[in-house]
Amino acid sequence: MLLSFASDSHAIPTAIYLALVMALGVGAQWLAWRTRLPAIVLLLTLGFALGIAIGPPGEYIDDNVLLPVVSLAVGVILFEGGLSLQFREIQETGSVIVRLVTVGLLVTWGATTVAAHYFMDFSWPMATLLGALLTVSGPTVILPLLRQVRPTGRIGAVIKWEGIVNDPIGAMLAALVFELVAHGAGAGLASESTWILAKTTFVGLLLGGSAAWLMTYLLQHYLIPDYLQNPVVLAVVVLVYAVSNAFASESGLVSVTVLGLIMANQNRTSVKHVVEFKENLRVLLLAVLFIILSSRIQIGWEEIKQVGWGGLAFVATMILVIRPIATLLATVGSDLSRNERLLLAWIHPRGIVAAAVASLFALRLADTPLEPEGDRLVLATFMVIVGTVLTYGLTLGPLARKLGLSREDPQGVLIAGASPFARMLAEALDKEGIDSLMVDTNPQSVQAARMAGLRAHYASIGSEFVIQGLDLGGIGRLLAMTPNDEVNSIATVEFRDYFGRENVYQLPLPKKSSERHRRIPQHLRGRQLFGQGATYEEIRRRIEAGAQLKKTTLSADFTYEKFVEQHGASALVLCKLLEGGKVRFAAEDQPLDFKSGGKILALVDPPAGGFNPSESNVLG
Repeated sequence: MLLSFASDSHAIPTAIYLALVMALGVGAQWLAWRTRLPAIVLLLTLGFALGIAIGPPGEYIDDNVLLPVVSLAVGVILFEGGLSLQFREIQETGSVIVRLVTVGLLVTWGATTVAAHYFMDFSWPMATLLGALLTVSGPTVILPLLRQVRPTGRIGAVIKWEGIVNDPIGAMLAALVFELVAHGAGAGLASESTWILAKTTFVGLLLGGSAAWLMTYLLQHYLIPDYLQNPVVLAVVVLVYAVSNAFASESGLVSVTVLGLIMANQNRTSVKHVVEFKENLRVLLLAVLFIILSSRIQIGWEEIKQVGWGGLAFVATMILVIRPIATLLATVGSDLSRNERLLLAWIHPRGIVAAAVASLFALRLADTPLEPEGDRLVLATFMVIVGTVLTYGLTLGPLARKLGLSREDPQGVLIAGASPFARMLAEALDKEGIDSLMVDTNPQSVQAARMAGLRAHYASIGSEFVIQGLDLGGIGRLLAMTPNDEVNSIATVEFRDYFGRENVYQLPLPKKSSERHRRIPQHLRGRQLFGQGATYEEIRRRIEAGAQLKKTTLSADFTYEKFVEQHGASALVLCKLLEGGKVRFAAEDQPLDFKSGGKILALVDPPAGGFNPSESNVLG
């Protein structure tokens, strides 16, 4: 039998098994970060290996306990996915998303059903069930891919919304088909299907909406202390998911997604701390779930022969034929560009929802005439998970860059503040082909930047919603250069998870406050930009005194020493312009290398005797 269930034999103690699963899961996530490989592929590989080495999880945890826990964990993951959805992201593309989760989903279901029947020899009822199951995608695979690729413009929001919204819809569809397949469909097929679908939707929306209103009310009126907010929200999510499923099968996925979506888009109370907690919890849950579920599959030579070339053809058809056709039909007549539609046609990975629901279905089909096909259903699902994650994970980035919708190692800068110096720097970088985007709460500064042809956004850089509201395509680092040191620190904390700690910088603190701030932990600050003396006030004073930005080409004839000799020690080198449109900013912990020559950008005081011919005034 392909799936193994509980046994009295234990290769190792259960506590050791659970600790091993957690350690392998976290280790796989770290290895994926180091190697830039899709984390799910490593998790599945370790899971398969663990099952072969010490046996399936059924030998340590009874499946009647394991699968409900897995189901609850999936609910928490989908709640976190709902928290990541912002309505402002889809103001221009809402109709496209609706068509993707309706027309696109139905086309995917129908075409996958046909492919499963002919390529993998499933009966029509089980092929229909597999087709419904494989319409889902989910945040566990979509969000890591988007973080890796960082597509520009609106297409990233479209991909995220489709991947998260179609999870509960696809799961509802799969549950509906399962009931009809497992219990048979009589003459009242249409009315029974309509009733199940209506009941599932109603229960999901009612419980999810009610729980969201209750949680918002409790948080808004400070009825839950800060230290209990995350545990209470987690308990409510689990409770809503379980109660909803008790009323209507798989309606819990709808409930928790609606709960997260409403809480993320209300403006009565902040849920940032809840989002951060759930993101951290999701990483651990994802790691553990994939290893446990994949270790349940005992893959041997017989199973490989059973899949054969038909299984490979099935996966290839889903990637190369079904997804492009579904996307084409769902987006025809939309205002998406050709390249955006091409990228959308090349992303539909399957994740933990498909794996968990398939495993649950197989368990419920045990000891029935459909048990053999139930086992193959799980194997086919994991084949699609591995095939799609591996294919999209390795090719989506290069394709997005080829289509002009993403950049490898983005060099653009997000500048907190739109002061005269920030505008000078942004204009100089733009002339070098390096994208810049300024964010400021001063409308006059933002207007001045826009009048100069620069990209500027009126917002608070410390707002919890600013990341969702900005087009950060091509942007790879943050320069926090506002006059407020606390705001600069908040900005670096806000963006360090997005850009990475090595890519968030802030201006140094004034000398008069450095002693007071010396006790602030480094993790609450960014890397010190330009040098110890380059405070906001010092730069502002020099700009008002006539200092200008100069681009200088260093060479064997005009070395850095000669540059300093001409402009004095006060010359402030900001960055080094490298080949291929790359830039390296000066930082206290990253001195620039001037021996190799190259171009530098520096702030220099008004010259007494003119500039060297190798220099140019960047802004004139």
